[in-house]
Amino acid sequence: MAHEFLTDFLAKLQDAGELVRVAAPVDAALELSAIVERVTRAEDGGPALFFENVKNSPIPVVANLLGSRRRLCLALRVDSLDQASSAMDRLLNGETATGWLDALKLTAPASASNRFAPRVIKTAVCQQVVKLGRDVNLWDLPVPRCWPNEANPTLTAAQTLTRHPLTNVEHWGSYPLQVIGPREVVPHWHRQHEGYRHWQTAVRERKQLPVAMSLGGDPLLGLMASAPLLPGLDRGLFGGLLRGASLDLVRGRSVELDVPAGAEIIIEGYIDHAATPQMAPSIASDSGHYSLPEELPVIQVTAVTHRANPVLPVVIASRPPNESSWMSLALDRLFLPLVQRLIPEVVDWHRPFSGGSRHTLFVSIRKDAPHQARRVLNALWGATAFGSSKLTVVVDADVNVQREADVWFAVGSHTHPGRDLIFNPGSTQMDDHAAPVRGIGHAVGLDATRKFTDEGHPRAWPLPLQHSEELSTSVAERWSELGLGGQH
Repeated sequence: MAHEFLTDFLAKLQDAGELVRVAAPVDAALELSAIVERVTRAEDGGPALFFENVKNSPIPVVANLLGSRRRLCLALRVDSLDQASSAMDRLLNGETATGWLDALKLTAPASASNRFAPRVIKTAVCQQVVKLGRDVNLWDLPVPRCWPNEANPTLTAAQTLTRHPLTNVEHWGSYPLQVIGPREVVPHWHRQHEGYRHWQTAVRERKQLPVAMSLGGDPLLGLMASAPLLPGLDRGLFGGLLRGASLDLVRGRSVELDVPAGAEIIIEGYIDHAATPQMAPSIASDSGHYSLPEELPVIQVTAVTHRANPVLPVVIASRPPNESSWMSLALDRLFLPLVQRLIPEVVDWHRPFSGGSRHTLFVSIRKDAPHQARRVLNALWGATAFGSSKLTVVVDADVNVQREADVWFAVGSHTHPGRDLIFNPGSTQMDDHAAPVRGIGHAVGLDATRKFTDEGHPRAWPLPLQHSEELSTSVAERWSELGLGGQH
């Protein structure tokens, strides 16, 4: 069963011992963030935290909701993330010849009748309380200010819905939303974001841009909004695929957008095409650094609706590991089958926490031709959704990319820098402060595969040291008999 409401998932976490309730008073300004950041340093991600008593607000806050492998599995209703990957693989090999990729296309005529397609209902719990116009006061929400150099509190766990002014195609995005006034919000998006492009089109066409920001509901909506989907794919339908059930929507109270019916809080508004963008102050980034001030539009909030007793979810931006990095890990497992369809020789991939869950990518391949690693590198660099890492290491299929030590051993063993280091100029992530020009940089690839003579390696390649599978299995079976405990 899909989780229709956040409260359903919180009850599941409570029963599983994955939720810690904090009854002591906590200040949303800095203190809450400091507590969460300390908890998320744990190797397993630490528990989810339910702050019952946030100072100056009757609304509780939940943090680190998906910040562990186990809670991600609970949200996805699987026993392991590899099981979720296998389920996605089965969807790719569905009964129809086109599979779910074609079903997700916004132009697909059958998508409206798809059993996972969103459906609009007339009434919803997210509108049990409705505040319009001057009755709206965002300061009533316990929005955290997470780090000392942030000037304003920031909504960090919202899914933001916009509609393209010309095509009417809708897009769900995941952007930090800086609260700068009782009815003013700044979306921290940039030119690589679809919402930013919707805004730029609205300015050119001199049209208002309606915006809806959803908080809470099924926790998988966060994965839906941040998934690296290829252009032209329907995120609402993808959300239904993730949930195993269609997403219920309801028409907003002040904007003509359909919002998640099971959300805790909905914030509605619009961007005035004629308004001058404001210089937005710095906010915390998942890069582990502050963003730089930049000119961004202001969303004029026209309505806030919510459940009778809402809970505010937050995601604390910090240096990984954090909740966002765990979510990235889950998305990597979910999208591995798609990558394998695009690049068939790929066996596995992994973006380690040590690389910020973004800057470093490990890829293992089945190598059967010279320079195959270079072809894989170029394919990844050419795919915007998957090729934004600054350092990509390609290894052979027998290297476990989930173990960093194994990858770096292959790098040390198999690379000749003058031959195996490949540079690629192009775009980079907009929050990569090391790039001299924002969004423009270099990627580097390391071919750490065993080399063929056709690749200019004239010497024989040595065999690795390894026992037979039969002997390894026998030793494993005798381990308890040998009295060596957990040393294996």
